[in-house]
Amino acid sequence: MTDLATAIDGWAPEPVTTTGTTSAWSVAAVSGLFDLDPVAREGEPLPPMWHWFGFLDHPRQDQLGDDGHLDAGHFLPPMEQRRRMMAGGRLRIRTPMLVGETLTRRSSLVSAQVKHGRSGEMLLVTVRDEYRREGSDEPVVTDEADIVYRSQAPGQARGIGFDSPSDEPPATSAEAVELTPDATLLFRFSALTYNTHRIHYDEPYVTAVEGYPGLVVHGPLLALMLLEIPRRSRPARAVTGFDYRLSRPAFVGTRLVADHRDAPGDDELAVASGVPGTAPSVSGTITLG
Repeated sequence: MTDLATAIDGWAPEPVTTTGTTSAWSVAAVSGLFDLDPVAREGEPLPPMWHWFGFLDHPRQDQLGDDGHLDAGHFLPPMEQRRRMMAGGRLRIRTPMLVGETLTRRSSLVSAQVKHGRSGEMLLVTVRDEYRREGSDEPVVTDEADIVYRSQAPGQARGIGFDSPSDEPPATSAEAVELTPDATLLFRFSALTYNTHRIHYDEPYVTAVEGYPGLVVHGPLLALMLLEIPRRSRPARAVTGFDYRLSRPAFVGTRLVADHRDAPGDDELAVASGVPGTAPSVSGTITLG
């Protein structure tokens, strides 16, 4: 198998510019995933990160690979037996997007770095999306996503199991957000993001081919749970930044809790989400205006 450094030598995709919007229908549908009435209507500020439910790519069926994900794409590295997982990202909000408004998105490759870990060689790809209003030179929102890719033969076990919480899980705060994703919720989230990656809905595939113990909870869903903390409990404080890192997957049927930790400052909120009593699946810092 070709090593990753050789495989991506000369790979330098140019930036891509598209337009899109996040509709009031999408906002209402996502609200329903959290058992909420619509949290924003046409023309109102879009909750942070909910632009993930707009600006969606729509590839043809014959463009999908065996994992349900795109077989080839502009920002997909040219690797053999490519498997992908979200690793984290950074969000900066200068001015909130509005529900239903059309924006221009400029996507560009920031970096592609070969890393070496206990599980072998991997590639960390960072893509930056900048969202602008018509006639503006400054982006209203900048969103960077870190994606890890590795070459993995089908059926190779990952050595990851369901988390077993401690006998006495830690107490949660009054601002904690809880969710126990079942297969239906994961299917709906995949549909709302037009995500055809089979690890989220095809249990025979995810266990036999990818080597996970069960359906994988979407990384973006874990991140959105963290952002629900200030949106619900501190509505007067606008989110201006969000830095987060996913360190371990979460699986269907497990109770997940997103809560804040000791805040490093008045304008920052340290947060984490995962199975109570185990290491968090995602942690980060939310900056409040």
